[in-house]
Amino acid sequence: MSGLPGASTCPGPGEASDLKSPLGAKFREPLTEARFQQLFGDAEQEAELLAEPRWSRLRRLWRRRARACSGPGAWRLLRARLPPLRWLPHYRWRPWLLGDAVAGVTVGIVHVPQGMAFALLTSVPPVFGLYTSFFPVLIYTLLGTGRHLSTGTFAVLSLMTGSAVDRLVPEPLEGNLSGIEREQLDAQRVGAAAAMAFGSGALMTLAAVLTALPRSSPAELTVSALSLALLVPVKELNVRFRDRLPTPIPGEIVMVLLASVLCFTSSLDTRYNVQIVGLLPGGFPQPLLPSLAELPRILADSLPMALVTFAVSASLASIYADKYSYTIDSNQELFAHGVSNLISSLFSCFPNSATLATTSLLVDAGGNTQLAGLFSCMVVLSVLLWLGPFFYYLPKAVLACINISSMRQMFFQMRELPQLWRISRVDFAVWMVTWVAVVTLSVDLGLAVGVVFSMMTVVCRTQRVQCLALGLAEGTELYRPLRESHKLLQVPGLCILSYPTPLYFGTRGRFRRILEWHLGLGEGGKEAPKTDGPPDAVAEPVRVVVLDCSGVTFADAAGAREVVQLASRCRDAGIHLLLAQCNASVLGTLTQAGLLDRVTPEQLFVSVQDAAAYALERLELTGPKTCTVWV
Repeated sequence: MSGLPGASTCPGPGEASDLKSPLGAKFREPLTEARFQQLFGDAEQEAELLAEPRWSRLRRLWRRRARACSGPGAWRLLRARLPPLRWLPHYRWRPWLLGDAVAGVTVGIVHVPQGMAFALLTSVPPVFGLYTSFFPVLIYTLLGTGRHLSTGTFAVLSLMTGSAVDRLVPEPLEGNLSGIEREQLDAQRVGAAAAMAFGSGALMTLAAVLTALPRSSPAELTVSALSLALLVPVKELNVRFRDRLPTPIPGEIVMVLLASVLCFTSSLDTRYNVQIVGLLPGGFPQPLLPSLAELPRILADSLPMALVTFAVSASLASIYADKYSYTIDSNQELFAHGVSNLISSLFSCFPNSATLATTSLLVDAGGNTQLAGLFSCMVVLSVLLWLGPFFYYLPKAVLACINISSMRQMFFQMRELPQLWRISRVDFAVWMVTWVAVVTLSVDLGLAVGVVFSMMTVVCRTQRVQCLALGLAEGTELYRPLRESHKLLQVPGLCILSYPTPLYFGTRGRFRRILEWHLGLGEGGKEAPKTDGPPDAVAEPVRVVVLDCSGVTFADAAGAREVVQLASRCRDAGIHLLLAQCNASVLGTLTQAGLLDRVTPEQLFVSVQDAAAYALERLELTGPKTCTVWV
């Protein structure tokens, strides 16, 4: 490789170096992986452990775990599984208690009408929405790590559950049911919904509305229109003036009170056949294990619900944890929501998760910790025990309007599409494909299509990454891609390559072609490389190649075998292969594939700098030159 005019060359033996480069001076001995383990690791114990038979190792590990089952160990496990034991002793009672109480009561007031409304989406009686607004909130307070997270009924899960319930327990075609038949149908539907909540814990559209309009009651349409006329402006006021309002305006509870009084005084249920909530059973249902015979039938519905529950809840918890500078435990969150759905299913609750609306409400109202959930539970509990009869004359049309107003933000997400297009067109495509699939197919199938399409985009992007040739930035120890700057140093005969993507069966072909091109290992020899410098720049034959594996986050068996084959071909071609910055997982996979039969431990380095220094000192390469840029 020719240098630029005036480029400095490496000093000969005994000459002083005029390069401000770490390669022009004597530094510490290059650090290999084996030497690193000797100095800082526990290589001897690891070698003994690897040499030990498998059953002996398992026995040793079992004994170690048994010794860990002590009093302090049990206390650590209890603190890990019950987060209040960690945060409650440090609770700041004077500055936080009032905020948690106000936020909890505010969210609880919203939970009452919203829970009954979302129960209609789930095709079960309204009281079961109250159960779902109580038990999951209580359980998450004891098990969750998201200080600002509010759980309960969620519109998307309610839609998914209602779709499955209507399929499993369809409404009779004749429509007119006696009281006993209606109770039996409701019981079957509650059982199906609870079974889906059990399955989720252990493992949307316009044409239908237009079709149902001719069968609608004019009185109910009027009640719905008036309800929306109140709820939508209140929602907009809460959004626009959230920084000025001390607490959001409880439009839902005001609407519930006004509609109940209007229906009672005007006898809308008897005179105009307006459907009302009716009597809410007092107290709690008897704990009952859901029908496990339904599990095989609802497994396909439970799986997407479980994915939606964890994805939404973990995302919300992470957002507010980053905003308020604390951390969450994703495993504990998965455990908390799983146990919440499992236990609440015993009390006839339907699937639940964290919700953006109530979480934002809790934060805006001044909530600080999970203790706010207890105050929210107190509000729902008071309705279940004492205030239920006051909701007897509540029109169900009002609850439907609460559903519509609660989901308005989902439709407003369309406004974010232009920004999403500017940020990432791949994410824009995922959003559009998922939305079209949900609208044209169903919620669960649409989500499945979205997940598969998203995974395909990840696979495609890993196959389109570029392998970067690196050069030494003059005056530093940093290696930069040669395309980034012309002021880089390149050692003739030394090729440093960075492959920034996982090495698996989908990328092994491209990995092989890239390495063949750079090292001249193809059948027809190396093609003329592209160059950004003068046309007379000539690439010298490669004698040493350093493969920077810092971007290889994992490797499967196919990818590992490709590296082993590369090592064999390099050895046959007289090219010295050095590997740098392999993480423990990748290095273990490569070793199991037989890499150490092709290379020695002295060819594995902890950094690119160490590998390059080894090439200069041990392999008698000439020093660096200011190079023309080529890839």
